[in-house]
Amino acid sequence: MLMERIKILDKEFEIFISSERIQGAVKRMADELYADYHDKTPVFLCLLNGVFMFAADLFKAYKGNCEVSFIKYASYEGTSSTGKVNTLIGLGEDLNGRDIVILDDIIDSGTTVAHLLEHLSEFNPNSVKVASLLLKPAALQNKVPTDYIGLEIPNDFIVGYGLDYSGLGRNYRDIYKIAE
Repeated sequence: MLMERIKILDKEFEIFISSERIQGAVKRMADELYADYHDKTPVFLCLLNGVFMFAADLFKAYKGNCEVSFIKYASYEGTSSTGKVNTLIGLGEDLNGRDIVILDDIIDSGTTVAHLLEHLSEFNPNSVKVASLLLKPAALQNKVPTDYIGLEIPNDFIVGYGLDYSGLGRNYRDIYKIAE
């Protein structure tokens, strides 16, 4: 059931992207990734926490062999990026010579992905690509290559489908933006 408006803590949010539109973008991305990696076994490196819903749906739609690993960074506080990246869960795999696809739910400032790309260079991977369900071009502060993009969106604060406001709101199937 689609809810037009939700309230989380002190903020009101209105529907922004429906679950049907999200799933269409996820399916298209899975097909694009399979076209590029059908003859390889990539390692999908998923950025927690927000990516969990996107990653689960992408893996259900991806037709090829792959490995999955998770890494957890923190750079947000409330509704804005702190500009600092703290590692909460690090890498445990040998990535030497591997094809890596970084999966992120949203790239806004680009700080987290830029940090991870720099860190991954130490592991001598064969290739590294970035796939993000959402991209906010107007918010980018770090130039990061985004090879697979589900949807480009304006610089609104959003919640739902894994995205949160102070830890809440990740559980919604749709994506909501702050109501004006």
